[in-house]
Amino acid sequence: MAGGLLDKECTAEGVWLSLMNIARSRLGSRGRQWSGRLVKEARGFTLIELMIVVAIIGILAAIAIPNFMTYQAKARQSEAKVNLGGIFTAATSTMIAQYGTYDVTSINNLGFLLSGTPRYSYWFTVSGAAQAIPGGSTVTTPCNVTVAPAGVAASTDTFTAAARGNLDRDATCDDWTIDDGRMLLNPSNDVTS
Repeated sequence: MAGGLLDKECTAEGVWLSLMNIARSRLGSRGRQWSGRLVKEARGFTLIELMIVVAIIGILAAIAIPNFMTYQAKARQSEAKVNLGGIFTAATSTMIAQYGTYDVTSINNLGFLLSGTPRYSYWFTVSGAAQAIPGGSTVTTPCNVTVAPAGVAASTDTFTAAARGNLDRDATCDDWTIDDGRMLLNPSNDVTS
């Protein structure tokens, strides 16, 4: 048989090479990838891979949740900033224009009303003593917001108003003050404590 298998040397190696050539010609390009062993198809995720993903999600949550809580508390502080700005506007426009002084005899002379459900109590000096503006928070535990923060004062030409609240239900109060120069200070910060 000319050109057939019997023309080649009849050794095991010759037979093997002939069979490989026939297999390559019939498999085409796939024959080059064949290594003589079966390749198992991938069908989904292993348990280890799923456990790694769950661990990564847990680590991200452990980092993100405390940061989210801090951002929420900082957003709640904006209530005090906005209302103290309103008290500043009422004091500088209404009280000076009508009474010529920041030292008043009634909290109603201030001309400032709170709305909604405030988290803070707001304080202004009336007849030399700090007095709460009606409508503010009255929470007494764990931080007593019914006690005026330090520094609330008023005289003929200066004043310092204040706000006190509790943002995260701990014993530390969040205190803010604003003065006649519109200097807004946070002497006791409940967010960082």
